[in-house]
Amino acid sequence: MQTTLPLLIRFRKIALWEGASYLFLLFVAMPLKYLANFPVLVKYGGWVHGALFVAFSLYLVTLWISLKWSFLRTAGMLVASLLPFGTFITDKWVKSEIERLRK
Repeated sequence: MQTTLPLLIRFRKIALWEGASYLFLLFVAMPLKYLANFPVLVKYGGWVHGALFVAFSLYLVTLWISLKWSFLRTAGMLVASLLPFGTFITDKWVKSEIERLRK
Protein backbone atom coordinates (compact mmCIF):
# COMPACT_ATOMS: atom_id res chain seq x y z
CA MET A 1 0.00 0.00 0.00
CA GLN A 2 2.94 2.33 0.52
CA THR A 3 3.44 2.63 -3.25
CA THR A 4 -0.07 4.04 -3.60
CA LEU A 5 0.56 6.87 -1.16
CA PRO A 6 2.22 9.14 -3.77
CA LEU A 7 -0.67 8.39 -6.15
CA LEU A 8 -3.20 9.36 -3.51
CA ILE A 9 -1.33 12.57 -2.69
CA ARG A 10 -1.23 13.51 -6.40
CA PHE A 11 -4.91 12.59 -6.72
CA ARG A 12 -5.76 14.96 -3.88
CA LYS A 13 -3.87 17.82 -5.54
CA ILE A 14 -5.51 17.14 -8.89
CA ALA A 15 -8.94 16.91 -7.26
CA LEU A 16 -8.50 20.28 -5.56
CA TRP A 17 -7.30 21.92 -8.78
CA GLU A 18 -10.16 20.30 -10.71
CA GLY A 19 -12.66 21.63 -8.18
CA ALA A 20 -11.13 25.10 -8.29
CA SER A 21 -11.20 25.15 -12.09
CA TYR A 22 -14.87 24.10 -12.04
CA LEU A 23 -15.73 26.93 -9.66
CA PHE A 24 -13.76 29.34 -11.83
CA LEU A 25 -15.80 28.29 -14.85
CA LEU A 26 -19.11 28.53 -13.01
CA PHE A 27 -18.61 31.74 -11.07
CA VAL A 28 -16.11 33.75 -13.12
CA ALA A 29 -15.84 32.61 -16.73
CA MET A 30 -19.51 31.89 -17.45
CA PRO A 31 -20.82 35.18 -15.99
CA LEU A 32 -18.19 37.10 -17.94
CA LYS A 33 -19.16 35.24 -21.10
CA TYR A 34 -22.86 36.02 -20.81
CA LEU A 35 -22.86 39.34 -18.97
CA ALA A 36 -19.79 41.01 -20.50
CA ASN A 37 -19.55 39.18 -23.84
CA PHE A 38 -16.08 37.91 -22.90
CA PRO A 39 -16.00 34.21 -23.88
CA VAL A 40 -12.23 33.65 -23.97
CA LEU A 41 -12.04 32.56 -20.31
CA VAL A 42 -14.59 29.82 -20.94
CA LYS A 43 -12.55 28.55 -23.89
CA TYR A 44 -9.21 28.30 -22.10
CA GLY A 45 -10.61 27.63 -18.65
CA GLY A 46 -12.68 24.83 -20.15
CA TRP A 47 -9.60 23.26 -21.68
CA VAL A 48 -7.77 23.35 -18.36
CA HIS A 49 -10.77 22.02 -16.48
CA GLY A 50 -11.26 19.24 -19.06
CA ALA A 51 -7.63 18.12 -18.76
CA LEU A 52 -7.87 18.16 -14.97
CA PHE A 53 -11.12 16.19 -15.06
CA VAL A 54 -9.55 13.53 -17.29
CA ALA A 55 -6.54 13.31 -14.95
CA PHE A 56 -8.89 13.14 -11.95
CA SER A 57 -10.86 10.30 -13.57
CA LEU A 58 -7.75 8.31 -14.50
CA TYR A 59 -6.30 8.65 -11.00
CA LEU A 60 -9.66 7.71 -9.50
CA VAL A 61 -9.81 4.48 -11.51
CA THR A 62 -6.18 3.70 -10.68
CA LEU A 63 -6.80 4.19 -6.97
CA TRP A 64 -10.05 2.22 -7.14
CA ILE A 65 -8.09 -0.77 -8.43
CA SER A 66 -4.93 -0.42 -6.33
CA LEU A 67 -6.63 0.41 -3.01
CA LYS A 68 -9.62 -1.87 -3.68
CA TRP A 69 -12.13 0.91 -3.00
CA SER A 70 -15.76 -0.12 -3.25
CA PHE A 71 -17.68 0.76 -6.38
CA LEU A 72 -20.02 2.93 -4.30
CA ARG A 73 -17.15 4.96 -2.85
CA THR A 74 -15.55 5.40 -6.27
CA ALA A 75 -18.84 6.37 -7.90
CA GLY A 76 -19.49 8.79 -5.03
CA MET A 77 -16.15 10.48 -5.67
CA LEU A 78 -16.96 10.76 -9.36
CA VAL A 79 -20.43 12.21 -8.70
CA ALA A 80 -18.96 14.64 -6.17
CA SER A 81 -16.56 15.93 -8.83
CA LEU A 82 -19.57 16.87 -10.97
CA LEU A 83 -21.07 19.06 -8.24
CA PRO A 84 -19.83 22.52 -7.29
CA PHE A 85 -17.66 22.27 -4.16
CA GLY A 86 -17.89 18.45 -4.36
CA THR A 87 -14.16 17.79 -4.49
CA PHE A 88 -13.65 20.07 -1.49
CA ILE A 89 -16.25 18.14 0.49
CA THR A 90 -14.64 14.78 -0.34
CA ASP A 91 -11.17 16.15 0.43
CA LYS A 92 -11.67 15.42 4.13
CA TRP A 93 -12.10 11.74 3.32
CA VAL A 94 -9.07 11.73 0.98
CA LYS A 95 -6.94 13.33 3.71
CA SER A 96 -8.01 10.62 6.14
CA GLU A 97 -7.04 7.95 3.58
CA ILE A 98 -3.61 9.55 3.25
CA GLU A 99 -3.17 9.50 7.02
CA ARG A 100 -4.32 5.87 7.17
CA LEU A 101 -1.74 4.87 4.55
CA ARG A 102 1.04 6.76 6.32
CA LYS A 103 0.61 4.60 9.45
